[in-house]
Amino acid sequence: MNSERHPLEPFLPENARLLMLGSFPPKRIRWSMEFFYPNLQNDMWRIVGYLATGDKMHFLEPGGRRFDRERIEAFCRERGIALYDTAVEVIRLKDNASDASLQVVREVDLGTLLARIPACRAVVTTGQKATDTLRAITGCGEPAVGECVPMPFAGRDLTLWRMPSSSRAFPRPVEWKAEFYRKVFSENGIL
Repeated sequence: MNSERHPLEPFLPENARLLMLGSFPPKRIRWSMEFFYPNLQNDMWRIVGYLATGDKMHFLEPGGRRFDRERIEAFCRERGIALYDTAVEVIRLKDNASDASLQVVREVDLGTLLARIPACRAVVTTGQKATDTLRAITGCGEPAVGECVPMPFAGRDLTLWRMPSSSRAFPRPVEWKAEFYRKVFSENGIL
């Protein structure tokens, strides 16, 4: 099986206080934009839109077939949210985007990533694969969903927050998932 390298550069606004890490992007055929969480089946931008404006459709373009990358990037820059993934190279064991079918070949260089966002004090993982990969890198404990644990790393006192999967395959409504994100965003000055 051939490995895939990450198709995106890290999104690291200079003012980032929060780094959100997923596992790895889906195959391009599933993308509605050239940015993180591009699959319309993923609830991430619906969750963030709901929290920011009360409208889960806020980050969708008219017609609802694509996420609005420009509006999402502007929001993340304004609020200090950085985005990347825990894996920079994977093998897909099945022809899908499921975390269960991803074999991580190479993890993110977390130290280099964090060096580019010196104000960052919190890291959020958006699924179990991302949490497991980050814990392997840092050696920190595993927080319960919606909770946090200390994550000292590279001479910094960081906090690791674990969020529920934002995939629509996870059988919970956007509003339910949003309560977990509301807590982490509020405690880190995002909302």
